[in-house]
Amino acid sequence: MNLMKILFVADGRSPTSQNWIRYFVERGDDIYLASTFECDVDIPIKRLEFIPVAFSSAKKKTAQPGSASSRTLSLRTLIRQWLGPLTIPRSAKQLHNFIQEVQPDLVHAMRVPYEGMLTAYAYSKLKDSKPPFIVSVWGNDFTLHASSTPLMKRYTRLTMQSVNGLHADTERDIDLAHKWGLSVDKPTLAAPGNGGIRSDIFYPAKEPVTTPVIINPRGFRPYVRNDIFFKSIPLVLAKRPEAKFICSSMQGEIQAIEWIKELNIEHAVQLNPLLSHSQMADVFRSSQIIVSPAIHDGTPNSLLEGMACGCFPVAGDLESIREWITHGQNGLLVDPNDAQSIADGILLAIEREDLRHEAAGLNAKIISTGAEYGMNMKRVDEFYKLIL
Repeated sequence: MNLMKILFVADGRSPTSQNWIRYFVERGDDIYLASTFECDVDIPIKRLEFIPVAFSSAKKKTAQPGSASSRTLSLRTLIRQWLGPLTIPRSAKQLHNFIQEVQPDLVHAMRVPYEGMLTAYAYSKLKDSKPPFIVSVWGNDFTLHASSTPLMKRYTRLTMQSVNGLHADTERDIDLAHKWGLSVDKPTLAAPGNGGIRSDIFYPAKEPVTTPVIINPRGFRPYVRNDIFFKSIPLVLAKRPEAKFICSSMQGEIQAIEWIKELNIEHAVQLNPLLSHSQMADVFRSSQIIVSPAIHDGTPNSLLEGMACGCFPVAGDLESIREWITHGQNGLLVDPNDAQSIADGILLAIEREDLRHEAAGLNAKIISTGAEYGMNMKRVDEFYKLIL
């Protein structure tokens, strides 16, 4: 086994990034991390360097990605899209120096905005030999951010033209990458963004859940229509008053509390705090249905985790989601902008025990053959070696 010296450029607070990095640390590779957010990493990496970009230094060190209020997240996204790219040249100088000091075998930026953009600009200033550069595309890098402002367009194209290889969590994003300038002869890999599902944590309950418990695990994100999801709840309760709804990472969220009061659904909704992976797995195993009301998405890790635990998926009808869910077979696809569509999907899932049972079997096979962590990370290792 040939060990590598890998430099990751990532949000070091992200459980998704840490899940990926941990694999190579445990394998014995020398791992360096340039984190765009201040963080404490409970992984024995060789060195951690904080390189702020797009106002990331303004966030608290202990804050989790996406932990701000819904209003704050929307405003922050807008500001970063317009002004964030202006910070890239200055931050790239620090990354440029870090790359020259570490002399890695491989650099992997784990997102296009702004880690990939930062790395691409730093590479444009490297005069000596450049180590291979890989970027990961997650979720809505192309569908939400790339076209948002002129500078975001420019830096997205620079990133796609600079990389030696690309990892995406959907085939759709590989196609979009080519439209944004990725050469068709560059190697690509489609695999879950967090490396895959750990079967020792996310597995089905011993017995199927018989009570209608519905979980929305997405938290507050600018591209998740939680407003529409909450409006669907009274429509479900009108026909199934015993239904219970669990909303992840929304405890104390003012907007969610306001919606609950306005819709008079306090008795049916539970707002959970941010939970660990093992705690989330327990919640999934106690739920019957998982709902993902997103209008932009790649492959949501939480959706695959819920499916692995036996939850029946009801998700926004998006091209990326259709890579995992076939409507009417292993889940239902709905219009995330329409409360009645979401409610109809939930009600059908509650009523059709046979459909839930069949889907649970199909999804178990889909996860084990296409999303299992160990198998996917071996594919990543082979991909790295191909790039090298």
